[in-house]
Amino acid sequence: MSVLIIYAETLPDWFIVLRDALYEQELTADEIVPVYEATVKTAGETLTGQELYVILSRCEYMLGRAYQYEERKNEAAACYEKGIDWAEKALALKPTSEGYQMLADNISQACAVKSVGYAMANGLKVESNAKKALELNPKNAAAQYMIAARYVYAPSPFNNFKKGIKMMEDIITENDAGMEKDDRFNVYSAIGYAYFEQKKYQDARPWLEKSLTVYPTNKYVQKMLSKT
Repeated sequence: MSVLIIYAETLPDWFIVLRDALYEQELTADEIVPVYEATVKTAGETLTGQELYVILSRCEYMLGRAYQYEERKNEAAACYEKGIDWAEKALALKPTSEGYQMLADNISQACAVKSVGYAMANGLKVESNAKKALELNPKNAAAQYMIAARYVYAPSPFNNFKKGIKMMEDIITENDAGMEKDDRFNVYSAIGYAYFEQKKYQDARPWLEKSLTVYPTNKYVQKMLSKT
């Protein structure tokens, strides 16, 4: 499947290095730590106030995801807690779509690595904060993705693959030329995963292949694709 990919990158180049290191999955979490530290240092030297707090929340989220991939749940949870704190500090200064997005992102992943009790107490905050992000920017693809993701990744019987796939496809329709690189990867791979989980492998393959045009070395998608 041939596709012209356009990335609407709005994040600083020095942060994109950290983000791409996470999604490329060529470095271990311990190898990503120095990249994270350099990004945090540059952020402190470059930004102030609300913008600084949002990017620091993003940094914690990225490092948390790196630990989470390696099942280092306690270290991941500590990162997400810091990410939540930074997002809340950013929102206290100025409510922004990005601030609510990062609050939702960090809570979402914290629910995945912390206790069932934490997830039950905080799970609904993910969608509520994502919706607040969309109120301020209806084109925030990451916030749209978070709302759709519950229908794809929630355990049975709480998932709804058909609805999740439709919502993911709507994100592409609405934001195709305005999606950041990681948003595009997340949406493509989520659709592929939804088909994969239904054993609809012929439908899954094109979407998994599309996600690998974004991050060709991503092991999570490579493994799924190999099973189709």
